[in-house]
Amino acid sequence: MPAPLPEVPIHHDVANHRFEARIDGQLAVAEYELAGNEMIFTHTFVPPALRGRGIAEKLVRAGLEDARRLGRTIVPRCSYVARFVERHPEFRQ
Repeated sequence: MPAPLPEVPIHHDVANHRFEARIDGQLAVAEYELAGNEMIFTHTFVPPALRGRGIAEKLVRAGLEDARRLGRTIVPRCSYVARFVERHPEFRQ
């Protein structure tokens, strides 16, 4: 299993409604939709070569922290985000 990455630069691509990380030329994303005050997390994807390094967690955490900072209601439609929220009660609303 590859070692976790200590620093993963996360970019919030507001126009495309996603948080993204480019690592080794590959793109990992946590996508969302907005509906009123809800931030609906719909999909998380990390390319197979990058999995097991904590990238999805960093993407999702950045998205959830942004939603919380903006006072948005978090709606986890993505199974990864739903499990993350279950394990991290600070993001439950």
